[in-house]
Amino acid sequence: MASGAPYLMSSALGGAVVFAAARHWIGAGVAVVVVATAVWTQAPLYVGHSGDGDGPAVTAMQANLLFDGADPGALVDEVRARDIAVLTVNELTPAAVEELGRAGLDQLLPHRYLSPGRTATGTGIWSSYPLSETVEYDGFVLNQISATATIPGAGPVTVYAFHPVPPVYGTRVWADELSRLREILERSPSGRPAIVGGDFNATYDHAQYRAMLSGRFGDAAEQAGAGHLVTYPTDKRWPPLVGIDHILVASGHTVSVETVGLPGADHRALVAQLRLDRERQ
Repeated sequence: MASGAPYLMSSALGGAVVFAAARHWIGAGVAVVVVATAVWTQAPLYVGHSGDGDGPAVTAMQANLLFDGADPGALVDEVRARDIAVLTVNELTPAAVEELGRAGLDQLLPHRYLSPGRTATGTGIWSSYPLSETVEYDGFVLNQISATATIPGAGPVTVYAFHPVPPVYGTRVWADELSRLREILERSPSGRPAIVGGDFNATYDHAQYRAMLSGRFGDAAEQAGAGHLVTYPTDKRWPPLVGIDHILVASGHTVSVETVGLPGADHRALVAQLRLDRERQ
C-alpha cells in the first residue's frame, strides 16, 4: 500500500471533484485534505535543492541484472556512453561476471569488489578508481558490500552496494534489514564522501527507507528534483510503477539523475551525476 501511495493520494483529486459536483461537502473536504497531504509529502521529490559540493564530478550507476537476464553488452555500452565511474549491481551471478568481462566491463572499470551468488544474492561494485577496505556485511539474506574508492580531489570515498530482502520473506525481516543497513550508513566515517547504490525493495514512501535520509545521506532523486523515478517492473505488459532502486550520496550533492532501460532486466537502471566535496587537507 505504501508503494502505491502516490497513485492512491492523487486519485483523491478526482474524488474531490465528484463529491463537490454531488454537493457532498464532507466527502469533498476529506478528499481535499488527502490532496493537500499528497502535495505536502510528494513535493520534495520535485523541488530539488542545490548542494555545496566543490570537488570532483562522478557519474554513478545502479543496476539490477535479473540473475543472468540483463544483456551484458547493453550494460557495458551504457557504462561507456555515459562515462560511468562507479557501478553497483544486484542479482550478480558468476556467469554474469564472466559475460560482463567478455563484453569489456573490466577494461572500462578495472577495479572491482564482487560477491556473486547463484540467484538473487549476488552484489558487486566496479570502479574506475582503486578500491580498498572491502567489507561484506554478515547476517543478511542477500549480499551487502562496501569498498573505499580513492578519487582524486575527493580522497577516500566509501561505496556501498545494498540489496535488502524483499518483503515477500516477511515484513519483519524486510524492516529489520533496512534498519540494519541504516545503522551501517550511520557508522560511515564522518565527513568522508559516500555513494550508495542499491535495489532497496522500498520506495520513497516507506518510512523505513526515508529513515536512511535522516542523517547526512541524501536521496539523489530528491536532491535533483527528479520526481518519482519508477524502476520496477519492466518485464510486464504495463510500464514500471514503483521506484525501488535508489542512489544515495553523503558529503556531496546530485546534479542530475535519470533512469536507463536495460534489455533483459526487470528493473530500469539509475544514473546519477554527482559532485562530491573536495578533500580537506
